[in-house]
Amino acid sequence: MDSRPRLEVADVVREHGDDYRRAHRPSAAQEKVLRNIAACRTSVLGGHVDECLDSCGHERISYNSCRDRHCPKCQGPQRAEWLEGRLERVLPTPHFHVVFTIPDDLNPLALRNKNAVYKILFNAASQTLLELARDDKRLGATIGVTAVLHTWGQNLLFHPHLHSIVTGGGLSPNGEEWIPGRERYFLPVAVIGKLFRGKFLDALHRAHASGELTLEGSTAHLADPMAWSTFKDRLYRKNWIVYAKPPFGGAGHVFKYLGRYTHRVAISNHRLVEMKNGRVTFSYRDYKNDLATTMTLTAEEFLRRFLLHVLPAGFTRIRHYGLYAGRNVTTKLVVAHRLLGSETDTSQPKQEDPRPWWERFLDNTGIDVMRCPVCGGRLTRTRRIDPSFDGLMPTGTDTS
Repeated sequence: MDSRPRLEVADVVREHGDDYRRAHRPSAAQEKVLRNIAACRTSVLGGHVDECLDSCGHERISYNSCRDRHCPKCQGPQRAEWLEGRLERVLPTPHFHVVFTIPDDLNPLALRNKNAVYKILFNAASQTLLELARDDKRLGATIGVTAVLHTWGQNLLFHPHLHSIVTGGGLSPNGEEWIPGRERYFLPVAVIGKLFRGKFLDALHRAHASGELTLEGSTAHLADPMAWSTFKDRLYRKNWIVYAKPPFGGAGHVFKYLGRYTHRVAISNHRLVEMKNGRVTFSYRDYKNDLATTMTLTAEEFLRRFLLHVLPAGFTRIRHYGLYAGRNVTTKLVVAHRLLGSETDTSQPKQEDPRPWWERFLDNTGIDVMRCPVCGGRLTRTRRIDPSFDGLMPTGTDTS
């Protein structure tokens, strides 16, 4: 059965992209995303032909992917490839899922200063987790953290937040002992929220004082010191939302759990319901009322919301800290694995798997993309299709 969605974001871009361009003048980064998504898996990018040579003779034409990290069609293979490289590093211990959210008051500032605000979000959240975990009165150990940035809510509006997958225990200061955390409890969320708020606002204030922030449009008034002070004080008085989900088990569970978050985009094609008369309907969950429902927007508004979530060029949206930080992979992480009885040796460089990508994809996902859909035989790649340079060629991709 063909599981491909009947409607895709690419269809909206191809049919209404020019109208959006005339109305909104997208940035260079947004324009690149529009072009890449429109060209993805079309003749513009070229492709190849797979044939069932040993059985029914069925031919399948497949066009190449754009590999843009904002493209809904490209995330499955990229997620499988990324997870394949991370599995050996995941510690065989329970992990917690901690989510950091910034108040909506910050959204206008964040939209105009994505690079600066997102960096502050990562730094404040990771420093909060590491500092509290190292506290002798709490865990007294170095934990491992993988953090993933999401910037959207179910309704596609701007909602920056950080998903952090955190080890439920850590390496002792002398590096000789694994200190387990409590079975159902990580750290007090009220304490996490207050420390996170303080670190975030301190870093934001320093960025403001050094002139790093762009203040224009609805944020232009924040250039005035008194207005900035009032704004900052209001944010200090708010309770910042941090919540920790119940822990989950060993490395295999963490591996699957990470896959839900690492390569998501603002909306998947499977959530699109209908495009008709210049309007797009999509499904979403109304968390306030715990209700699954649909929303209909003009195509122009749909694309505007979708493009709110284009990341700054080269911005890394998946980051690792503590035991999972790159500098600790061959040192502290090796010790932690040994103390937990794991045979994984992260100090050795990972050997390249020489097999074709579709064989590795089958191992990671259970999906056999080279199985003939007609007779169940094996497909063989027989020839290449050259790109068609018809003016729609993407200006480059951003897969970071």
